[in-house]
Amino acid sequence: MIDISSKDVFDVMFTTRAMRRLKPDPVPDDLVLKILKAGMSAANGGNMQTWRFLVVKDIEIKKKVQVIYKKAYDEWISPRYSSISPPPGSTKEGYHRQHTAVEYLTDHFHEAPIWIVACIDHGESKPTRHSGASIYPAVQNMLLAARALGLGATLTNRHLYFEEESEKALGLPKGVHSYAIIPIGYPIGNFGPVGRGNIGEFVFLDKLDNPWGPAQS
Repeated sequence: MIDISSKDVFDVMFTTRAMRRLKPDPVPDDLVLKILKAGMSAANGGNMQTWRFLVVKDIEIKKKVQVIYKKAYDEWISPRYSSISPPPGSTKEGYHRQHTAVEYLTDHFHEAPIWIVACIDHGESKPTRHSGASIYPAVQNMLLAARALGLGATLTNRHLYFEEESEKALGLPKGVHSYAIIPIGYPIGNFGPVGRGNIGEFVFLDKLDNPWGPAQS
């Protein structure tokens, strides 16, 4: 079990960047197991634990999905980056670097040594707006665990632009749907603070036209 102080927990949260440049070096199974256990410690609806975690190492499976992932980049993601302004907390130069990293991940997606595909087994039920509440907390836990272990990772669900193709390539059975793919590996580059806007831009009291006082300080 990892023994970390509360200060370390906040440091991990504040420096869990999306690490999109990853080395192809193997990641030991014992570290992957820690990440998975962290995911399965997360909250989920009714503690029903309908999550399913597919660990993908097979390069041929990853190559098939990468082709779909690249198609989504070419048709949707790259044009979006080219047409919108930098988000809060980022500069034009920083946003360009982010775009470059996204492009790198697109081309090298299949080279990440480990993928964890986060899924929900819906059985005969249809996914609804609240379904993600039973899987995304687990995804965030796994991202934080990877960061704590010195591993790079990112949440991506771009494959869902072509959901049916992607889930067929992943071999998911009927009723099981993916919500994210987490590529994991040793990072190329350094961890650091995340780029976000000022808290005063996003936090309000009682009504969304009433900024919360402490957020202004």
